[in-house]
Amino acid sequence: MALKEDQQVDIKEIVEDEIKEPKLYKVLLHNDDYTTMDFVVEILEQIFHKSPAEAYAIMMKVHNEGLGVCGVYPLEIAETKVMMVRQMARQHGFPLKCTLEEA
Repeated sequence: MALKEDQQVDIKEIVEDEIKEPKLYKVLLHNDDYTTMDFVVEILEQIFHKSPAEAYAIMMKVHNEGLGVCGVYPLEIAETKVMMVRQMARQHGFPLKCTLEEA
């Protein structure tokens, strides 16, 4: 749009609102005496898209330390991944516990 010479243009200062990053949450797998190591690796590869080497390393951390971080995500994604793990574990008859906590 072209302006005529006699028109004034008010220039307003543009103030950008501070954009806050969403809070992030860690998705955690807990060790138990029933869920197989192979199944945990499968969960990590399918749901969390980990490479076989990454999945194995996380599974071993869960096995040895009792807890392992699968990934860090915004709340809605973390909740969805926890739900998917729980659903897949139940379908396969495993009591695998998956939780989230603020990062």
